[in-house]
Amino acid sequence: MRVLAFLDGSLGDPAQPYVRVDNTGVLRGDGIFETVLVVDGKPRELGPHLDRLARSAAMLDLPEPDLAAWEGAVQQVIDNWRGSSEIAVKLVYTRGSEGDPDAEPFCYALGMEIDEKIKKARDEGIAVALLNRGYGPDIAERAPWLLLGAKTLSYAVNLAALREAERRGADDVIFTTTDGSVLEGPTSTVIVVRDHTLYTPPPTVGILPGTTQRAVFRAAEAVGWGVKVENIPAAELSSADGVFLASSVRKVTRVHTLDGIRLPDSTALHRELCEAYEALYA
Repeated sequence: MRVLAFLDGSLGDPAQPYVRVDNTGVLRGDGIFETVLVVDGKPRELGPHLDRLARSAAMLDLPEPDLAAWEGAVQQVIDNWRGSSEIAVKLVYTRGSEGDPDAEPFCYALGMEIDEKIKKARDEGIAVALLNRGYGPDIAERAPWLLLGAKTLSYAVNLAALREAERRGADDVIFTTTDGSVLEGPTSTVIVVRDHTLYTPPPTVGILPGTTQRAVFRAAEAVGWGVKVENIPAAELSSADGVFLASSVRKVTRVHTLDGIRLPDSTALHRELCEAYEALYA
């Protein structure tokens, strides 16, 4: 099942074409998106997602989004959903049609089921490959035009990385810098646990600030864990108490294997983190 909503309050048929062939999102990946998890009709971290949408829009020089209209579109999807209790709502914002000075941005919210593979990975964990992203940790400051902190539609590199992981017998990827620092996953934020303290890399190294990661940190602090945002050497991952990938639909997913090497068992830590995270929304 899928539900399509537009910002004017109308619904569309997800099986019908609406995007023009000269839309810049299609031609050039010139646009942004967010994915919001909805559980039992309640969106999680919608405010932070919309705030990040606005930041991404500013970085791409897109018109400032009408956040109230976006929130309304999300609610339209939720109100018209008749499927499972847990869904993903994707917010897509493109610049519009190329070469048309009067073209308006094309925007919509699309509700969809969550892939069973993702749900299975939440329970069983995943194998991950380390891949060099090809730049140093100061690239975001030196080259802001690379849009490394924006959630853009330009995901060709991320998808290529996931295909490379599959060729290596892994499920996902953790990107690293040229000096061996941890960055992020193609669709997730990295969280490392040591002595009941959570660590994640700072956005200044050129990663997307994670909405779910921040929620997990809030949850961890509520139950007495420490949290730190600092550079993480990839060489230290194999000796950590736990390595996790966090995102809206994957929630907190345990990494059990890194570059073909089994990591220390973090099942108990994963259970604690998940319980704390879910308690935020109880």
